[in-house]
Amino acid sequence: MQFFSTRDQNRKVTSSEAIAQGLSNEGGLFVPESFPQVDVKALCELDYPAMAAAVIKEYLTDYSQDFLTEAAHKTYGEAFGGKAGYLAPVEGDTYALELWHGPTCAFKDYALQLMPKLLVEAKKNLGRTEKTLILVATSGDTGKAALDGYHDIPGVEIAVFYPTGGTSEIQRLQMATQEGANVAVYAVRGNFDDAQTGVKKVFGDTAIAAELAKRNIRLSSANSINWGRLVPQIVYYFAAYAQLLKAGRITFGDEVDFCVPTGNFGDILAGYYAKRMGLPVGKLVCASNENNVLTDFLTTGTYTAKREFFKTTSPSMDILVSSNLERLLYHVTGSDAEVAGLMKSLAETGSYTVRPETLAAIQENFSCGWSSEEEVAGEIRVRYEKDNYLCDTHTAVAFHVAAQKKREGVPMVVLSTASPFKFPRSVLEALGRTAPENDFEAMQQLEAATAHTAPASLAALRQKPERFNTVIDPAQIAEVALGYQE
Repeated sequence: MQFFSTRDQNRKVTSSEAIAQGLSNEGGLFVPESFPQVDVKALCELDYPAMAAAVIKEYLTDYSQDFLTEAAHKTYGEAFGGKAGYLAPVEGDTYALELWHGPTCAFKDYALQLMPKLLVEAKKNLGRTEKTLILVATSGDTGKAALDGYHDIPGVEIAVFYPTGGTSEIQRLQMATQEGANVAVYAVRGNFDDAQTGVKKVFGDTAIAAELAKRNIRLSSANSINWGRLVPQIVYYFAAYAQLLKAGRITFGDEVDFCVPTGNFGDILAGYYAKRMGLPVGKLVCASNENNVLTDFLTTGTYTAKREFFKTTSPSMDILVSSNLERLLYHVTGSDAEVAGLMKSLAETGSYTVRPETLAAIQENFSCGWSSEEEVAGEIRVRYEKDNYLCDTHTAVAFHVAAQKKREGVPMVVLSTASPFKFPRSVLEALGRTAPENDFEAMQQLEAATAHTAPASLAALRQKPERFNTVIDPAQIAEVALGYQE
């Protein structure tokens, strides 16, 4: 399987090269040359680690099967407490795919616990011995998951950049207290898009690449612009379908809809890949918060990033430039020149409009909706009072939209992307309680109010010393990168 850039089909690489490099030199994202077709019924009979190895090998064809099997079993075993890909019944034929049972209590663990292993093996496959410098922009969850996955990995340095004041306090502390000799964390003045743009500029700067090359350092990414982040996320769509089959809730071949709380469009795009591989996915419902740029695009065909930015209670979705949408545009149009033109327009004017036939093709697979802050809080309360189901703010966005888009007789799986205890003040307030200013006190009150237990890794943050408190401007991201030595 080869991969090529969304903006230049002539830039072809192996899966090892795509994962080691992260982003194509001209700014495009790597996509697979085809969608492998799989025996869905056979996959559904496997446990999660075996299913992961089977799905991922279809794309990472220059990795050995033995390596992928061992890596998947190490990744999705003990670290997820036996709940990898766990599907929880909520109401009728609506379910929650709980993706937060990993080490950092967010769905990013599925990729970022495996991805370091993939990177180290990619370098072996390519015979590379240089130091890898990973730059990560995060709206909250990616940063901690990447830091946790890559800390103290030999031959790797990682720097994470998050928007100051743009994460929950628990998310910030998860990053600021991270242990490891090879990790660094920076707060960036501005929002997530400012941090992401700053990181992308570094990747596109040939002078920085040349200077680092002199020191035997190469840049890479752990954001979902990297194919190694996306491919592990395809697996849990198959896992959800398999559990519905085993429970007798569907017959093989029945469609299942998925509703995904979406910011950077990576998580929902993984569902699109699963569908293209043969999984009977019906609609992929894109759920946005008040930063509803994706809802507008999927409705009108015009993407407008120059708009008012809202800080919400679902900060991981406070994004106006959804990077992975570029991959979908390529798959739908089949034209690197067209995608390059759209991305040029976005960079220069802040917007672009796709052709009517492109929008129609996207709408065959995708539906959309958004939730106001009031609706998010109301959804948290209703789910708890009605179903005794406690969810976080991002998952509540998806539950609210899922109810609007639910099709009669078609199961709806909501992707639950984070533990409610990562956002204890917001969840407590949604339940009608007055939340204390301190997140840990709020966590304790949320436990007492709901009889749910906070994950131990979050509760333990209170005792951990903060290691990182540097605040920088977006333009200084380049200085950070150039500060690294071999």
